[in-house]
Amino acid sequence: MEFLIISGLSGAGKSMVLKTVEDLGYYAVDNMPVTLIPAFAELYAKSAALDRAPYERVALVTDVRAGQTFDALFHSLELIRAMNCDTRILYVESTPEVILRRYKETRRRHPLHQNGEPLVNAVEREEALLIPVRENADFVLDTSRLSPVALRNQLEGMLTGAARRPLMVTVVSFGFKYGLPMESDLVFDVRFLPNPYHMAELRALSGLDEPVKEFISRWPQTQDFLARLKEIMAFLLPQFTEEGRSGLVISVGCTGGRHRSVMVAKALSDDLRERGHQAVLSHRDILRDPARVRAEE
Repeated sequence: MEFLIISGLSGAGKSMVLKTVEDLGYYAVDNMPVTLIPAFAELYAKSAALDRAPYERVALVTDVRAGQTFDALFHSLELIRAMNCDTRILYVESTPEVILRRYKETRRRHPLHQNGEPLVNAVEREEALLIPVRENADFVLDTSRLSPVALRNQLEGMLTGAARRPLMVTVVSFGFKYGLPMESDLVFDVRFLPNPYHMAELRALSGLDEPVKEFISRWPQTQDFLARLKEIMAFLLPQFTEEGRSGLVISVGCTGGRHRSVMVAKALSDDLRERGHQAVLSHRDILRDPARVRAEE
């Protein structure tokens, strides 16, 4: 029988992690006092011996809410290991900025927060208290930027050893005059490239049209930039995959989002596909009225 102990910082998402591992086949128990873990394991083992236990894997959340020292946690783990139970610790954390924002949004009270003190003090005290748990953890999961889907993918890979799903890359062209895409992870500004807008015969076309592509591509700075962009993507994407990311949004912007950004985004997505990556291309502002696009200075 396997016991997964989930601990970590308040506000880091342990409850969401518990729900996710429950979907992965674990029997889930929240906020169990650590001194009760051996008794729970013993009862569960007896049920399993009688074929009455519904699960072979159990996930328990324990943290500062339980009011116990973490020396007691490690002692409890030694006891259940003596019962021939496999144990693993999953430590859940987020950056202080994310935790503070989550508490501000939910209006919940941090378990260590004292009246009259800044909330960040409670977050820092808890982080210090949990150092022994983090140091002894089998897995450390940072939820700061994980969507529910990415959280599930990362947990599935950690706990089951399943192969990681390929990184899905979305390449978006856009116009700075219409604002940055909110979902952007990486943003590249290509307004330094020669602008087809100033060519009367190219103004009404887009970066998908051959005359525009030829105009932008013939300049040395364009060729140099594309080579460097492809090179840095070849380095970055494996790093994001190793981190456990399931998706990445790369935004490429020019002034109106119709010419240069479209051409560069298309070239980048084509290169990513040639390298074997899953890439989706989107042109956010290409259909904006070209007559309304201002000339760049």
